[in-house]
Amino acid sequence: MFWVGFNCVFWFLGNALYGLLAFSLLLLCILSVVFFYEAIRSIVKKNLNKESLQNGALHNKHVVITGGSSGIGKAFAILAAREGANVTIASRTREKLQLARDEIIEARRSKDQWVDHLVLDVSSSSFERIQRAFDQLERQRGPCDLLVNCAGTAACSKIEDTEEDILKYLIDLNFIGSYNCTKAVVPSMKRRKEGKIVLVSSQAGLLGIFGFSAYSATKFALRGLAESLAMELTPYNVSVTLSLPPDTDTPGFAEEEKSKPLETKLISESAALVQPEEVAEKLLKDTLDGKFFSIIGFESFILTTLCSGMSPYGSLSELLLQSVLMGPLRMISAFYLYSFEKIVKRCMKERESHKKSE
Repeated sequence: MFWVGFNCVFWFLGNALYGLLAFSLLLLCILSVVFFYEAIRSIVKKNLNKESLQNGALHNKHVVITGGSSGIGKAFAILAAREGANVTIASRTREKLQLARDEIIEARRSKDQWVDHLVLDVSSSSFERIQRAFDQLERQRGPCDLLVNCAGTAACSKIEDTEEDILKYLIDLNFIGSYNCTKAVVPSMKRRKEGKIVLVSSQAGLLGIFGFSAYSATKFALRGLAESLAMELTPYNVSVTLSLPPDTDTPGFAEEEKSKPLETKLISESAALVQPEEVAEKLLKDTLDGKFFSIIGFESFILTTLCSGMSPYGSLSELLLQSVLMGPLRMISAFYLYSFEKIVKRCMKERESHKKSE
């Protein structure tokens, strides 16, 4: 009886292994075909865009960037100018705008390009005020072809330590400001049946960690906006890109560091700090390619793949890769979460022992 049971188990395992091997080979063949197709499509696309290589990928396009006086926004504006775009940067501080404008002018591909600036605080302005500003800008400079919602900031603290005015400010700047600016340009883009919209979120818009109860909530909201907007605008040839940068060396990150609890610092210290120019370069490429997610770095790839769910996919290869990797990456994520929980518990114990020793 023992041998019969043993043989059954052996037979089952053997067939399971053969089945797994056959499935793996089939999957490998499918992935090879899809990646080959994507490579051919990319080559054909490059050959068709010879004019854009000569004049710039954004030749004669009007690019509007909120939060364009510093950080990722300014870096994106400089790259857009190099690609032949006419650029308008918006921010609340005139002096910083003028300094950034001078840098962008230096980066222009041609002297025929213009660079303008708009003093606008998207966190405190009503939708009507923002709409008037964009309408006036369209009359003077032409319609917006690419809107980059980059205005934002960070604040880090436990939920019981977060003041109500800080929470409201984060919501107003990180979410409502982007919502209102997007709402202001959508009707024009729909009429013209062309345009691109970028929403700059964060890795914290996919993963909530200790100390980010307020900040993550506003960045998660941008993902919901981006997904809904992408579906609304599909028939109008208007693409939506959601940027999910890791910790980036910007004024916003410097502000975040001031209030970071120890737990948050320990959890996030393993990730490298990237430069805004790196994020902007990848974001511009992904936006021009019409991708929904714009990510940089391997950790961002893991996190985005894990959280892709019902989000739009850019290609068959992307869809297949997400489908294959989502399960295994979920197992890997459990180890990350376990290590985060250990940090939080250790910090709590250290605080308690410190209180007892006083």
